[in-house]
Amino acid sequence: MAPGLPNIPSLNHSPPPPGSPRPGRFTLRRQAFLGHLGADLPASLVVFLVALPLSLGIAAASGAPIMAGLIAAAVGGLVAGSLGGSPLQVSGPAAGLTVIVAGLAEQFGWQATCAITAAAGVVQVLLGASRVGRSALAVSPVVVKAMLAGIGITIMLQQIHVLLGSQPAGSAGENLAALPAAITNLELHAALLGLTVIAILLVWKYLPAAVRRIPGPLAAVVVGTALSVALAPDVERISFNGSIFDAVALPELPDGNWQAITFAVISMALIASIESLLSAVAVDKMQNGPRTNLNRELVGQGAANIVSGSLGGLPVTGVIVRSATNVEAGARTRTSAILHGIWILVFSALFAGLIQLIPLSVLAGLLMVIGARLIKIADIHTSLRTGDLPIYAVTLLCVVFLNLLEGVIIGLSLAAASVLWRVLRAEVTAHEPATPGAIWRITVAGSCSFFALPRLNRVLHAVPESQDVVVEMNADYLDHAFRESLIAWQQQYQATGGTVSVEEHGNTLFQDAASRPPKRQDARELPLPPRTSWQGAAGGPAPAEAGTTSGEQARKPLRSILAGINKYHRRFADQVRPLVQDLTDVQNPDTLFVACVDSRVNPNLITSSGPGDLLTLRNIGNVVCHDGQDASIDSVLSFAVNALDVDSIVICGHSNCGAMKALIQDANGAGVAALGAGFDAWLDHARPSYKELLGNHPVAREAADAGYSRLDQLGMVNVAVQLAKLDRHPVVGPALTGGTVQATGLFYDIGTARVVLVTPEGIEILDPAHAAGALPAGVVAG
Repeated sequence: MAPGLPNIPSLNHSPPPPGSPRPGRFTLRRQAFLGHLGADLPASLVVFLVALPLSLGIAAASGAPIMAGLIAAAVGGLVAGSLGGSPLQVSGPAAGLTVIVAGLAEQFGWQATCAITAAAGVVQVLLGASRVGRSALAVSPVVVKAMLAGIGITIMLQQIHVLLGSQPAGSAGENLAALPAAITNLELHAALLGLTVIAILLVWKYLPAAVRRIPGPLAAVVVGTALSVALAPDVERISFNGSIFDAVALPELPDGNWQAITFAVISMALIASIESLLSAVAVDKMQNGPRTNLNRELVGQGAANIVSGSLGGLPVTGVIVRSATNVEAGARTRTSAILHGIWILVFSALFAGLIQLIPLSVLAGLLMVIGARLIKIADIHTSLRTGDLPIYAVTLLCVVFLNLLEGVIIGLSLAAASVLWRVLRAEVTAHEPATPGAIWRITVAGSCSFFALPRLNRVLHAVPESQDVVVEMNADYLDHAFRESLIAWQQQYQATGGTVSVEEHGNTLFQDAASRPPKRQDARELPLPPRTSWQGAAGGPAPAEAGTTSGEQARKPLRSILAGINKYHRRFADQVRPLVQDLTDVQNPDTLFVACVDSRVNPNLITSSGPGDLLTLRNIGNVVCHDGQDASIDSVLSFAVNALDVDSIVICGHSNCGAMKALIQDANGAGVAALGAGFDAWLDHARPSYKELLGNHPVAREAADAGYSRLDQLGMVNVAVQLAKLDRHPVVGPALTGGTVQATGLFYDIGTARVVLVTPEGIEILDPAHAAGALPAGVVAG
């Protein structure tokens, strides 16, 4: 059967013959149940053997009647297993709620705690019905991990007293303070039994696989109990009256202090929901079957808590230990979880006497290991790497020494404050130049809101007067207040004789904050933005460059180039260095790219190429020549094919080409004498293209049909004509014929920033958005 299709009885059966009745839904479900029973039945027995001692131990740690743990385990299997949204999750009493249950039982009494459990189940059902299941996952994982670690420490501090043969106190602080006295008054037999259980659980994973088929907790409890019967018959044991049915206790409404009761109901509902949903998500990651319906899971968990609380059981949650065991044992459907609940119910009814043989110190040893496993060193390392260690530590300490709910609330508050700090904080730094008279750099990164104004003004006013300053904005969010403050400083600073330019490198444009609500935007900076898009931005002139004379600074074009080099060194040189380190001694381009000298055409940009990818040949009109007509072109072709072994040669034209304009003007009698005799002679390489245009070249026809102007039709035809010249070239032609080199024609439409493929037979729109051949945006038919 295909994984993830549990409702299909078999994919190997032949389809029913035509006209035969289709099986009903009940029949399909019965077939699916029977088909998976071979996997679910043994898995349920394994989970039952794991759940039995854990449920007893959690009941003991919670200060509840022992049978309350088994009631919760049975209800979790039967009710949550049937109604929940996670097919493979196993529910029951969980260590995560032991602290809160113990506190409630001490404050209100056991039957009132059962009423609180049932009320918490109602809250969970309402949460699931209102479809907030996924929003319950909006909890910082570090808080949940610290909460579990705090619970683990609390359990260990409590159960170590039971293991030593003494009575635990009511709080972690009291247990810690009473520990020396408990060690002094050690009850040897109880301690040895507990330590034996701990030793068995620690070494269990190292035993042979045949032995490990028996669940470790079950084996440890059985061995510990057997040793106690043989060697320590007087040790304190579990005690209760009757079977699981005799332990059923109807809940009672608590007396008074309804504010505290309401608080307890909500806290229990939230903690049980979060633990169940996190466990369900973890189970989804362990298997490839159907995913969890989180809202339905909340309803199922709530229904289980209503039933468990009404019968005198512990709170029910999804439990990752039992769920992981269920998955690893090969369970396929929710039948496994339901059957495990039946086995617990049957065992508790028929063999309750065996449970009373278990010593309390044996369960204490089991709970010590469970508590220790809630503290994960990997979680501490993760929180250290991610900067969340303070949140982890504070949450853990508050859970241990205050209480569970207060610890979680404090942890969530710290996590929220940390997020606000990280999101709202902007890095504003002044970089003093290494040499006097060079540029001062102010780097601004992050969320540039009014929260950052104090730091912005402090840094800006620390810059000495009459300096050349560049402000590098790398903002992902920028509001009007931040922009207004920066412009005010810029104007004031320039009035004192300094210069300020603002460069934008982030996702949010500086000028957008002037007239529209602030918002996070997509990245705007191109790999190679024109200098005019960033030099002199925000009204400020480009700053002078270090090492230039006053005469050089007065020459604006040179100053513009030097400003660009300065920006390259500041922002890109360190990023480019790793890309060119392997190219220091040799180049290995795969393409010869023949393009026009037009400044608007950037071969690396339109082909997404980097250093070492393209060998570029640029001339007026992106032309090639016949052999012997131009030594520079011949030498480049020979070097590319014979020395560099390029795989392809690209001829790339572009829209509104000046050379093509000159051809049309010359043909119309206007002439090109003003450009000189050399230019007129050079046009001879492209004049055959104009003749082909007049001869109704197929490329011209398709370009006209696509809506391109007569000038751009000529530019595309010129590309096709130059490709034909390559076929006849003595160096390139044989390589093309032999298949070692391919030739491609491209046309760059500047107005739309789109690239068109040009072939000898026509054109093809390469942009997927216009692949159907529609007229690209911005192209005007003419």
